Amino acid sequence: MNAQLLKDKFKALYGSEGSVYTSPGRINLIGEHTDYNGGFVLPGAIDKAMYCVIKPNGTPDRIKAYAMDLSEMDEFGLDDIPIKHWGKYIFGVCHEMMKRGATIKGFDCVFAGDVPLGAGMSSSAALESCFGFALNDMYNLGFDRFELAKIGQATEHNYVGVKCGIMDQFASCFGKNGSLIKLDCRSLDYEYIPFNPKGYRLVLLNTCVAHELASSAYNKRRESCENAASYIRKYHPEVELLRDATMDMLKEVVNEVSAEDFMRAEFVIEEIARMGETCEALTRDDFETVGKKMYECHIGLSRKYEVSCEELDFLNDVARQCGVTGSRMMGGGFGGCTINLVKSELHDDFVKRATEDYERKFRIKPKVYDVVISDGARKLE
Repeated sequence: MNAQLLKDKFKALYGSEGSVYTSPGRINLIGEHTDYNGGFVLPGAIDKAMYCVIKPNGTPDRIKAYAMDLSEMDEFGLDDIPIKHWGKYIFGVCHEMMKRGATIKGFDCVFAGDVPLGAGMSSSAALESCFGFALNDMYNLGFDRFELAKIGQATEHNYVGVKCGIMDQFASCFGKNGSLIKLDCRSLDYEYIPFNPKGYRLVLLNTCVAHELASSAYNKRRESCENAASYIRKYHPEVELLRDATMDMLKEVVNEVSAEDFMRAEFVIEEIARMGETCEALTRDDFETVGKKMYECHIGLSRKYEVSCEELDFLNDVARQCGVTGSRMMGGGFGGCTINLVKSELHDDFVKRATEDYERKFRIKPKVYDVVISDGARKLE
C-alpha cells in the first residue's frame, strides 16, 4: 500500500495534510477453536494492513470519511448512524472511546488497505485498531493497547453485530516483528514467542469458497465442548472449561457423553497441548516439529471437529505431497485459507502445483498470499 496515494487523496479532498496511521491483519499459526474453551492461540501481525490519513477538522462532531478502495464518501455526526456499512466501524470506535470518558471531536479521514477481504486475516479488526490507535494518539486520550483491543472488540459486538473474541484486535494492537503472540484467552495474559523462520516462508492459499459457517454449526460445537466440560466437572469440580481438563478426565466420562461431544472435546484438549508443544519448538527454531503439529491440527479439525471442507482438505493434501513442512486450515472453517510453512526452495513449485491442481479440480484459482510477521498498530512518520 502506497501511503503517499492516501496523503495525496486527503489533500485533494480536504485541502490540507493529515497524519498517517496503520494497523495490520493477522494470521494464527495454531490454536483453533480453543479461544471459547479458555485455551491459548498463537497469532501474529502480518505485512498486510489498513491505513488511514486523519486530521481534526475543527467541528464539534462532524466526521468526513473517504473509503479509497471503494471510492465512497460518508459524512455523519457522532449522534447519527452512518449510511455506509464501513462507517459503523469508525462510528463504533468513537462511541466506545466516548463510553470510556474520552472526548472525540470532528475529523476528516481517508482510509484504504491491502488486507484481503474474506480471507481470514481480519481486515475489520485491522480497521478498528487503525482508527483506535489514530484517535488515541491524535487526541492524546491515554488508552493503552490492551484497552484499544477491547474497544475494537466492543465495536464488533455493539455496532457491527459480530460476537467475536479478542484475538484479532489483540494481534493487530500488540503485533511485533519477528514474534508470534501466545495469548491466554481466559486471563488475556500474553507472551511473545520468537518466530524467525530463516529458510522458510509463510504462504496462505485462499480456497475462494465461503461455505457459510452457519451460526448453528458453530454454536453446536461450542455446546458440545460445554457439555463435555460439565460432565467432567461432576468428578473434577475445578474444571471450569475444557482448558482445565486432561484426556484422562475426558476418558472417565466416555460412557456418559455422546460420541460427538467426546470427539469435539478430544480435539480441543489435544489442540491446547499441541499449542504448548509448538511454542516450545519455536523457542529452539525446530520448524520440523512446528510443521508436524500444523498437520496434526488439520487432521483434527477435519476428522474430529469436522469444520473443514473438500477444498481445504485438497490443498492440505497437495502441501503434504509437495513436501511442505506444515499446513493446516486456518480460521473457523468450511472455507477460507490454508496456512503453509514452506521451505524457501520449495515455495515456487508448491504454489504452481497447488494453483494448477486446484483449478483443474474446482474450476477456480486459489488466491496466494505470502505473508511476513510484522509490527502492530503505529503512526507512520
